[in-house]
Amino acid sequence: MNRLAFHAVLVGFAAAHAGSAPPLAGLPLNCRESVSELYERVSPAVVSIVATAIDPYDSSRMQRQSGSGVIINSSGLILTNSHLVYEHPVLQVTLDDGKTLAGQLAGADPLFDIALVRVAPPSNGLPIAALSLADHLLPGDEVYAIGNPFGLEQTLTRGIVSAVNRILPGVSWSFREPLIQTDAAINEGSSGGPLIDRCGEVVGITTAILPEAQGIGFAVPTTLIRDLLPDLLTHGRVVRPWLGVQGQFVSTELKQILRLPLVDGLLIEMVEPGSPASQSGIQGGNLDVTVGGRPFLVGGDILTEMDGTPVGDQDHLNHALSVMKVGTSVRLTLYRDQKVRHVDVVITERPVQKTDVAGQRTMIPRAEPLRRDAAGLPRQRQGF
Repeated sequence: MNRLAFHAVLVGFAAAHAGSAPPLAGLPLNCRESVSELYERVSPAVVSIVATAIDPYDSSRMQRQSGSGVIINSSGLILTNSHLVYEHPVLQVTLDDGKTLAGQLAGADPLFDIALVRVAPPSNGLPIAALSLADHLLPGDEVYAIGNPFGLEQTLTRGIVSAVNRILPGVSWSFREPLIQTDAAINEGSSGGPLIDRCGEVVGITTAILPEAQGIGFAVPTTLIRDLLPDLLTHGRVVRPWLGVQGQFVSTELKQILRLPLVDGLLIEMVEPGSPASQSGIQGGNLDVTVGGRPFLVGGDILTEMDGTPVGDQDHLNHALSVMKVGTSVRLTLYRDQKVRHVDVVITERPVQKTDVAGQRTMIPRAEPLRRDAAGLPRQRQGF
């Protein structure tokens, strides 16, 4: 999908929910502008967001956090981070001209840290930033971040794309998020602001840094945001199928060391309470063993097939998950105690989990990424 098609999709969704169709923002741009000209053109669409929540156990305790966002549609849609606005009912949006508007959460996805906030456009309209798919980015391409670090409004930082499709080990498990890595400075308060390319088009939303590193920051690419927009605008959330198991693939080393009659598949280590898997009698592990410095919980079921598709490796598992839909029945082939059995499970919607939200409260990537086991290997657990 090219940039104009992307804008057409965005406009269509916004019009369906706002009652009017704003003009297209994705017109061809002069990519040879100076950086200062680029900043003057794009920065008016960058906003400051202050989100406020009240502690339900202490009404006098107010929780405030601030960050950034970018206006993507003249009807008042603003892209930002979920960790900034999720579970914060009071939102104040300050425009580039200093005007403050009340914001309303239109949709949020804590797992991928993307949210949509809506404001009522003032009589003089709203500046908007153009979105472009990020699939043209390459390491070494110049990018810029605009945000409000530590309350310093409309700050521009400059850097390069350090990597694309960066999957952080240990993050989001099966919902692995391909991020843009950049050395453009991102600080507290910058979160939720746009990452723009040399043409001044938004290619990502800044989301996290590694706090112990220098110049290692991450942005959610617009290629991923495009896929989230329909659910966010229609349902206010992203609807994902959920089985409710966590585990890791059976490795050759595990077979050799344990000398058990194991089969290829996903070793189920834990079953989520109340999940479809739990209700279907699927069992997790009960014996903690360490193989090559990597911990396993063994003794539970091994998932070998989903609707006849083997799931002994990541590619096959990804394919099986890609066709899994909420409300449909899936036949699982399970192995335990040298016996094979088949279980039909009705897939439900994945609920928001504490781990989706807890790791987002600071500028640290979710679920404590880069956590490694005793052998120094990234953990490779799956959860779905």
